[in-house]
Amino acid sequence: MQNKRRKILSALLVLAAVATQGLVQAQTPSAMTPKLSGVLFENVRVFNGTADKLSAPANVLVMGNVVKTISSAPISVPAGAEVSRVQGEGRTLMPGLIDAHTHIMFATVPQLVILTSDVGFVNVAAVKAANDTLMRGFTTIRDLGGPVFGLKRGIDMGLVNGPRIFPSGAFISQTGGHGDFRLPNELPVRPGEYSFSERVGAAVIADNADTVRQRSRELLALGASQLKLMAGGGVSSNYDPLDVTQYTVPELRAAVEAAENWGTYVTVHAYTPRAVRQAIEAGVRCIDHGQLLDDATAKLMAEKGIWWSLQPFVDDHPSPFPEGSANRLKQLEMFSGTDTAYALARKYKIKTAWGTDTLFDAAVAATQGEQLAKMTRWFSPVEVLKMGTSVNAELLALAGARSPYRGRLGVVAEGALADLLLVDGNPLENIQLIANPAKNFLVIMKDGKVYKNALPS
Repeated sequence: MQNKRRKILSALLVLAAVATQGLVQAQTPSAMTPKLSGVLFENVRVFNGTADKLSAPANVLVMGNVVKTISSAPISVPAGAEVSRVQGEGRTLMPGLIDAHTHIMFATVPQLVILTSDVGFVNVAAVKAANDTLMRGFTTIRDLGGPVFGLKRGIDMGLVNGPRIFPSGAFISQTGGHGDFRLPNELPVRPGEYSFSERVGAAVIADNADTVRQRSRELLALGASQLKLMAGGGVSSNYDPLDVTQYTVPELRAAVEAAENWGTYVTVHAYTPRAVRQAIEAGVRCIDHGQLLDDATAKLMAEKGIWWSLQPFVDDHPSPFPEGSANRLKQLEMFSGTDTAYALARKYKIKTAWGTDTLFDAAVAATQGEQLAKMTRWFSPVEVLKMGTSVNAELLALAGARSPYRGRLGVVAEGALADLLLVDGNPLENIQLIANPAKNFLVIMKDGKVYKNALPS
């Protein structure tokens, strides 16, 4: 009987692979012998993602999905190639933007709707959110929690438009942690029972090292490029104050070992010194948030080479939480530490990434570019633009061989992946240009394909 089941399962896997291949070919009209094609950007000033100023007028040739040539001289088009020409007229060509902390499945839909709706609706909302993200010039995101594998697959296959996604899949949390969205009347949980968020792949509850290890391996098997664990209290969760430390060093270490065996890394949600210190002891490579850290812990992060993925959380948008509620009070407590956190990051020259971490609010999600531009509260415009391109790309590279995309991101350089924006102006002089992408991003390219061209014909 067991052999029969295995044969049936093997046959189903083969059929699934064949069906997927057929769908890919159906979505690729040039499945036989594609003709060499490209785009030539003429007379542009290049912000390459790493330099402190724009280049002299240049021409940039994209062939296929990579930047082939950058030259101040005219570029010869390869014989037989179909190359479209884009007249830059002195505008700025820069890398596509990268958001290092997203939850694209949950960004635009209220929390109550997510917890009570059919997951099909959540997926539909996420498809729109993905397209909107790309149209804001964000060509890559690091998604740190949510059932995003299917959306990523659809984008990569060309079924829908959206950014490149570095997925974590379900975030890993403990009972009562920042990721346990079960109702109080669902606790204590019956043995073997899974909550709605677990069943749809949004979160997993793991309460010992062996279960953490198993869930980590499952997520890596499903395609996680990095793992995300909840190491401390959070704003949007109902059970845990911000000061609560979650997991133990052995439990965190179980995830780190699983990730390291796959050549990738673990990042954790944490705000407080104690939560961050035990995460570092366990071998975690990146801290997300950290608004309540102290000087000594920030210094330790610098000494250990830990990445700090900070978000510019200040009280500048309407809160989804009612005034006076526990969640709103936690939110205000967290906001109060943001200025200090950025000061510590600068003081100790910590590797600092940028992300939005927008949840449950379509209006705030639409301000993605504004949230990057407001980083000038703590950094110079060129530092901000580097952070949103090449620096964030360095963080993504920690995924190593688990990176879902082969090639260099976050830069305009020969041989790099062709994720490019043509900006109507100089964002180094006027960073607010990125806050209004609908007006100022005239061309948006991802993987060598133009998704928007608003230049006069």
